[in-house]
Amino acid sequence: MMNPADIAKLDTLPLHSRTPVEWARAVLADPIRLLMDHAFLEKKAANNALELLTRWPGDWLPGWVETMTGVARDEAAHLAQVTRILLRRGGRLDRIHKNPYANSLRLLVRKGEPAQILDRLLVSALIEVRSCERFAVLAAASADTELASFYETLFSSEFGHYRVFLELARKMTDAPAVEARWQQLLAAEARILADQETGPRIHSK
Repeated sequence: MMNPADIAKLDTLPLHSRTPVEWARAVLADPIRLLMDHAFLEKKAANNALELLTRWPGDWLPGWVETMTGVARDEAAHLAQVTRILLRRGGRLDRIHKNPYANSLRLLVRKGEPAQILDRLLVSALIEVRSCERFAVLAAASADTELASFYETLFSSEFGHYRVFLELARKMTDAPAVEARWQQLLAAEARILADQETGPRIHSK
């Protein structure tokens, strides 16, 4: 069961749609495939932080290098955790994995700086905040003690990542411009999620 502090955090999430517990019950019916999908997402999240640092090197925003390396480190640690659980339960990592949810979000990124980096940060925040919400729902719905504890632990970490990506975006330009774009992307995210197929994936419908 989530602690009161995490429940309070959950209530602050700015998402334009909420995940019903029925989604969690459905995806938890196939925990191996869910873990396989989850492992890929952690790997991609670590790669995303390193890609951002490679594309925009240097501490051009306060805390940039520290934040990107910290997120990459955290996501790699999550990958190790989920992979251990997956392998112990008889699963294995996929060689090829498709993520139409994240791919659709990345298509919203505008070309040319500074819009491109702003959108990359906001899309990263979007993926983290939706993952954060999904982990909370999974933690509450899972009858598997190990998985429930694991998902609850990840909730706090993903909440932190969502906040740091959003805070970096807010350092780039004036607050009204960032907030307007953030609200546009939040609305688009809800539509994209609603268009996903069902199945044992973290970002399925």
